[in-house]
Amino acid sequence: MNVAILGTGYVGLTTGACLAYLGHQVYCVDADPKKIEALERGEMPFFEPHLADVVADAKENLRFTTEYAQAIPAAQVIFIAVGTPPGPGGAPDLRYLEAAARGIGEYLGPHFTVIVNKSTVPIGSGNWVDSLVRDAFQKRGGSRAGGSFAVASNPEFLREGSALGDTLYPDRVVVGADEEPTAEVLYTLYRPILEQTFTAPAYLPRPEAIEAAPLISTDLASAELIKYAANAFLSLKISYINEIGLLAEKVGADIAQVAKGMGLDARIGTRFLQAGIGWGGSCFGKDTAALVATAAEYGLHMPIVMAAREVNKKQRERVVDKLLGELKILKGRTIGLLGLAFKPNTDDLRDAPAVDIAKRLIERGARVKAHDPVAMDRFRQEHSNCEVLLCASAEEVAEGCDALVLVTEWPEYRELDWESLAKSMRSAFVLDGRLVLDRTRLSRAGFRVSGLAG
Repeated sequence: MNVAILGTGYVGLTTGACLAYLGHQVYCVDADPKKIEALERGEMPFFEPHLADVVADAKENLRFTTEYAQAIPAAQVIFIAVGTPPGPGGAPDLRYLEAAARGIGEYLGPHFTVIVNKSTVPIGSGNWVDSLVRDAFQKRGGSRAGGSFAVASNPEFLREGSALGDTLYPDRVVVGADEEPTAEVLYTLYRPILEQTFTAPAYLPRPEAIEAAPLISTDLASAELIKYAANAFLSLKISYINEIGLLAEKVGADIAQVAKGMGLDARIGTRFLQAGIGWGGSCFGKDTAALVATAAEYGLHMPIVMAAREVNKKQRERVVDKLLGELKILKGRTIGLLGLAFKPNTDDLRDAPAVDIAKRLIERGARVKAHDPVAMDRFRQEHSNCEVLLCASAEEVAEGCDALVLVTEWPEYRELDWESLAKSMRSAFVLDGRLVLDRTRLSRAGFRVSGLAG
């Protein structure tokens, strides 16, 4: 099928590359000419494991352009995957979605086209996009018969760092459409994934348990709400275990064992039950705020979701409180941060806990050093005014520090030569913000070790 993807961020580029790998003819569109030029050279705009490999393998089916006129007219399916950043009050800023919808209407072809909201959008956006496309098409002199289209919702459930696997081997594919022919087009598009009939890349082997992917076919509003409800629930789960961690610290319980004991209950599950600094990234904070804002439009209050947001915010404050409790004074101290990205296997710094923590420490008069395996270049670009000393290695971060904080659980940080690090520090104290370090080993190395739950 001929496919156009509007937006080359995490969702758009991953979706476009995977669909092209499956054999569809794909145009990826972005307004930034430098980004398109880089993609044509094979340079990825962000770090995602194996994305460059998939793009290279799909190059015969994958094109990049800044022009809607090149991508839209022949497309049978158009994905809108533009940014929807949070606006005032938490509601998403839909200016890019509106521009994309109007652009589609201006260049819509004469055949039936399915326009897909892939971006996380407020409930009811499908109807709004429909009206925007129709208005733009008619303004150019077209008629309804000459521009047959339908709008669908196909929310993404990608985890940065494993986005390609999540696309090719999904837990489920959700399609929201109010007309059967629309759903049939998307079934045809996704059939190789739904039936797992494609040849798996050698660098992304098919999991043994995957034989097919469930398809959830529903109406537009339900599909839009599924995305928000799923992200809000995962946010709740993380904040809940962090709140239990506070109690565990008071009563002398081991929160890691508590989480394990809970998670082995099949009704609960182990995923997203790791106590620590909390969530960040582009989704959870934005989507929980949007869900609260949407509910408010209907006169509803969402105290559980709001509480999860508040607990998450306080986890970052607790990092500073823990350091104060250990060091007593932060002015003039040197604090090292291990990890900048909001999670491993990405360079994404949106709502990253490390950035917030660094700013709080600097405000307290501390000197902050940091290292990240992949995110330091992006930190230089996006936070040039933040007075953090970026170091080439974790060892350089530790030298002369009064404390280290593990912020991002990159695997390489677990295997550091902690004995040498302890000797190079002014004060051998580690705050394990993700509860992944071997406390026994660190204690033997001479460290005082603490977590946010003990």
